[in-house]
Order: sequence, then structure tokens, then C-alpha cells
Amino acid sequence: MRVLVTGLGDIACKAYLPILAALPELDVHLATRDPQVLRDAGRMFRVPHLHANIEQALATATFDAAFVHSATSAHATSVQLLLEQRIPTFVDKPLADNLAQVQQLVGLAERQATLLMVGFNRRFAPDYAALRDTGASLILMEKHRDKQPDTPRRVVFDDFIHIIDTLLFLAPSPVKRRTIETHVEHGLLKAVTLMLAGDGYTAIGTMHRDSGLDEERLDMIGNGVRQSVQDMAKTIRSAGTECRRRRGDWTSVGRQRGFEAMCADFLLAVREQRPTVATDILSTHALCEAVTAHADAQSRD
Repeated sequence: MRVLVTGLGDIACKAYLPILAALPELDVHLATRDPQVLRDAGRMFRVPHLHANIEQALATATFDAAFVHSATSAHATSVQLLLEQRIPTFVDKPLADNLAQVQQLVGLAERQATLLMVGFNRRFAPDYAALRDTGASLILMEKHRDKQPDTPRRVVFDDFIHIIDTLLFLAPSPVKRRTIETHVEHGLLKAVTLMLAGDGYTAIGTMHRDSGLDEERLDMIGNGVRQSVQDMAKTIRSAGTECRRRRGDWTSVGRQRGFEAMCADFLLAVREQRPTVATDILSTHALCEAVTAHADAQSRD
């Protein structure tokens, strides 16, 4: 399978290329506009096929799939170009930083009958995936940052989106009610809380951008049990007594954080010619747009 990887920044080099370059069944090609970054990545991951941009790559070879890891602002252009060529495409979250553009790209993927997948690794993180369908009636997720207030759209679409998508993934039934609270100072989003509710459950996600510490925690509570995951590396199960387990010494970060399983699922989906799961993509980005609109309105008040 010939695969194009475009955008060779931090996330591509830390999370994706170590996985993709190690798969013997893949013929990996790299593309980026920075020649030094391109050469360095080629040497680091022993990839001989280097291209100055997507256009050059597409003019040189045909591809069975593509991974887009460029900056968020470049996602839409790259994804559109690949989908127009009917190349199954994986893109880092968010697909775009506004719902209108997301809807356009999902619509294009459906018209082209071409797979489009957005990289929500927490759906594939083993400790998170194991908590799905546990019957919890209360889902709590926190993801905090230290000294990082930013514009609402950037915070929500680039970071809080993880909380939104994880809550939707873990919710045992459709969302019927939602509540949004945001704290904006001088145009910068400092804190956000989202509550979703449906039949028999409540899911709450919260983020503070000036919390004093970068941390993430997920709690699933119900049926006499509290199951917690801290920083996707340590699990705690409480049911009268407490049992703790941390990531195994030989378990890679890529496996623990879901990147290995996510890449494998996308490549299998390409081989099986699966369709785009439009509902998941649209639901997550629609909630992002709603949270952003709430923060923007507060900023104007």
C-alpha cells in the first residue's frame, strides 16, 4: 500500500511516522514545503520518497491513502485536494476550525464515495475504550492547561475538541440536552464546561487554561464502581477498595495513547473500502461550533 504523509511537524514525527515507517506493507512517501524538515524526516525514518508538496507527490505517484498532519489552517485545502483525487484520507483533528468548512469536506467525501477519517486517538486509547458500555451513569472528563488562555476558536477546535469527542464516544445513548458555560477575559477563553445528558446518564467535560498544571482525567461512575484514567497512563478502580494500575514498562506511548490502533483501523478501513462515518465527524465539530459561539457571545457582552 502506497501512503502519502504530508505535514511533518511535531505530531507527525512523534506519533505517526514511528508507526507508519515500521510497517513493512507500506510504501511511505513524505511531502512538506520545508526542504530541511523534509530531508531530516526522510533520514530519521529512512523514507527515500520525498516531495516538496502534495501537488508534486500526486504528479509523481498514485496513492492508496494519505495522512494529513499539517497545521489546522491548511487542513481544508489538503483534504479537498486528496478527496478530489478519491484518495482515502486521514487528517488530524480538527478537520477544519469552523463547522461550515467541515460540512463541505464531509459532503465532498460522501459525493466522492471516499473514506475520510479524523484523528481522535482517545477513541482508540485502550484504557478509554475499555470504559465504553460499562453502564456508568456519570461521565466526568477534565483536561487542563497551565498558563494557556487563547482565543475561543483556537482553544475549542484544537484542544477542547478532545473532550467533546470523548464524551460523545462514551455516551451510552443519544444526547438530548446540553449546557455550555465559558469564562472569557479580554477576548481569551480561560475556562469551559460542557454538560451533555441523555437517558440515564450525564456527561460533563471541563477545561481550565490557567490551572497550574497540564493534566487529563476521565472518571466513569455508576453501579457501585468508579473507574478512573489519569493522563491516559494510570487507571484506578474503586469498588469498596482501590486498585491501581499504570502503563506497563514496555508499553509504548503510541500504543497507550491510541495512535497504533487508530492507524491500524484507518488502514484496515481503506482495504475494506469503508464509507466515511459522517455522523461522528459532524456531531463533534457541531458541538465545537456551539461552544465557540457561546464564548464569542460572552466576549462581546
